[in-house]
Amino acid sequence: MGMGAVRVEERVLAAFGGLLEAPTRFEPGRDVSYGGVLWALPALLANGLLHRQAECFELPKGFYGVVHVLLLMGFLALARIKSLERLRFEPPGEWGHLLGLDRIPEVHTLRGKLGQMAQGQKVEAWSASLSQQWMAQAPELAGRLYLDGHVRVYHGHQTPLPKRYVAREKLCLRGTTDYWINDQEGRPFFVVNTAANPGLIAVLRQEIVPRLLKEVPRQPSEEELQEDSCRFRFVMLFDREGYSPELFAELWGQRIAAQTYRKGTLEA
Repeated sequence: MGMGAVRVEERVLAAFGGLLEAPTRFEPGRDVSYGGVLWALPALLANGLLHRQAECFELPKGFYGVVHVLLLMGFLALARIKSLERLRFEPPGEWGHLLGLDRIPEVHTLRGKLGQMAQGQKVEAWSASLSQQWMAQAPELAGRLYLDGHVRVYHGHQTPLPKRYVAREKLCLRGTTDYWINDQEGRPFFVVNTAANPGLIAVLRQEIVPRLLKEVPRQPSEEELQEDSCRFRFVMLFDREGYSPELFAELWGQRIAAQTYRKGTLEA
């Protein structure tokens, strides 16, 4: 059963398919490693970590459920444990106390459950629902959206990703590009990841704008747009990578405003 496993009866039931998931049961303890992450649990829940988890994710019967996996991933992020492989060097029983269990799953078990949860379009549906919830909580901040791209360098060898320029290292390295969409206070709504980087303009046309048209709250109606020729649905702000007069014309055709700047200087 592994080191730290003391809930023998429940684990036997789970092994024979007689347990949907282990109940969360906290017990008294002292000097629990990483126990401070529990102070951030209300913030994780307020930000929607378990939002619609029962509708978007499903795991087969076993000892660990969807809630356990999501909470564990949130706690790992707070503890700055950036890879699942590092869990091999962490005390499983101590981490289990943080979840109300006897121990956390082995790394290969956790990878398997994450793979099951990521099948199909479940993650995308959960992300879209979470984005809509964030926008609905502060609709007054969703009318002005900031877009920015960041390169995530890939150091492995299993996937031959194309190279792109990494400004912070001044080198061309393999990686993916994340395009973040934030509100006017810098809080993220959602992110679009691209392996082959087509550029900000293409990503705007193909993925970002269609999604924003569906999800941004408090957009003016068609009647309101017709009555006022200067009114727009929302405004997007991005850097010079998205500078394109053709793109601006397309966006305004959908009554979307854009703010950016042009590289270089112009003659007076």
